[in-house]
Amino acid sequence: MVINKPKVAYLFQAAKLLSFFVVAALFSACSYKFSGASIPAEMKTVTVRVFENNAPLVVPTLSNSFTEAVKTRIRNQTRLAVVPNEGQAIFEGRITGYDIKPVALQGSSTPTAGANRLTITVAVKYTNTLDKPENKTSFEESFTRYFDFPLTGAPVQSLLPGAIDNINKQLTEDIFNRAFAQW
Repeated sequence: MVINKPKVAYLFQAAKLLSFFVVAALFSACSYKFSGASIPAEMKTVTVRVFENNAPLVVPTLSNSFTEAVKTRIRNQTRLAVVPNEGQAIFEGRITGYDIKPVALQGSSTPTAGANRLTITVAVKYTNTLDKPENKTSFEESFTRYFDFPLTGAPVQSLLPGAIDNINKQLTEDIFNRAFAQW
C-alpha cells in the first residue's frame, strides 16, 4: 500500500482547521466571563466591620462567624491586608434575616417535614474609597442564601452549625464576587 504524502498532509491540515473552528465556535457561543478578581492595583487594605445580627430570630454566634467568614474569604483570595479601621475598601452591614422552615413534606394523613430550610439574609454596604466617577464599584445590596438539611433523627440544633457554615461560604462568595469580580 502506497501512502500519498500530500493527501495525508492535506487531511491533517483540514482536521486541524476544523478543530480550530469548532473550538472557536464553542468559545464564541459562550458569553460567560472568567475574569477573576479585579482589585485596583493601588488598593492595599480592606476593613470588615462587624455585621450586627438584627434578624428577628437571633443566634448569638452568627454575627461573629459571618464577619470572620468575610475576612477569611478576603485573606484567602486577595493580596489585601485586613485592617481594623480606615481601609481603602470597607465592608459593613447587618444580618437581617435568619429563618428555619420545614420543607419536603411527607406523609399523606399527617404531613411531617422531611427536611428543614435555613435561610440567611445579609444587607451589605461595600465602599471603595478609591472609586472614580467613571467606574463606581461601591454598592449597597442584600444577599440571601439557603441550605436544606434532612431530619435524620438528630436534633435540629446539632445540624445548624454545619448549615450556617455552608450558607456563610455561599454568601461570602456572592459578596466577594459582587465587590471584586463584578459578577
